[in-house]
Amino acid sequence: MKIHLIKNFIPIKDLFEAKWLYTTKRMLNQLIGLYTREIKNTYRNPAIIIVSIFQPLLWIVFFGSSFSSAPKLFLESFFHTNNYIAFLLSGQLSASMLFVGMFSSLSLIQDKKSGYLRRIMVTPTRNYIIFLAKVLGASSRGMLQVPIVLVGVILLGVTMPTPLGLIAFIVALFLLSLGLSSIYLLITMKSSDWQIPTVVSNFINLPLMFSSTALFPKDNFPPWMQMISNLNPVSYSATFGREIIISGNTIHINWIYLFYLLIFASGMILIGMFTAARTLKME
Repeated sequence: MKIHLIKNFIPIKDLFEAKWLYTTKRMLNQLIGLYTREIKNTYRNPAIIIVSIFQPLLWIVFFGSSFSSAPKLFLESFFHTNNYIAFLLSGQLSASMLFVGMFSSLSLIQDKKSGYLRRIMVTPTRNYIIFLAKVLGASSRGMLQVPIVLVGVILLGVTMPTPLGLIAFIVALFLLSLGLSSIYLLITMKSSDWQIPTVVSNFINLPLMFSSTALFPKDNFPPWMQMISNLNPVSYSATFGREIIISGNTIHINWIYLFYLLIFASGMILIGMFTAARTLKME
């Protein structure tokens, strides 16, 4: 009795690898498609783009000019630089990431109202892919303002750091934006009310901004406010970018701030993806 061997036998291990590669490629295509839609939606409303880009620049011009006539000795002793706009630059860009998070939650509610989210959720697309696309889209939208603001402050006399330092600061802003966008989406994930993001924004944004080192150094904060500032991710980004801008290089900066922001962004994204997989429902 002859036993015929199957020549084209595929090992089980190879089958699992092929299935994993197929699943990964499919999820990546879904993520790219949803992310591309988020970016396209950004360009469909030029007014929002203009306001979001120039708002931080107006803050820097008007608020930064409030110390233009202050004695240089005071500026150097209090802000560690004789140019308050240079001090304010990283703080204002970091604080503007707070409002980026609000737009991410508004985008989710708009998709719920229009029925687009329902159409996506009846497809094999996983909920955490939808969440991740929203976060990446909002963070990319927030990065649009960075080059405009940098060009503006150069015209106001701020010296730019080395290319490596500038890249490191932009990475810090992007990590901050990822974490804050995830928090906003977490808060509004189960809501379809347009007012929720605005209420949350008023409740969270101002306390986070004023309890951070975005506008002033924390040396003169009361003890309870210093504790909040030490836990505030906006402070990490503002301080990290400020050290780069004022020193002009990356030699004497504290890289631990970037590490903290990486942990913050990764943690919020993972929590958001897990929560979206369980709570994001069709309405």
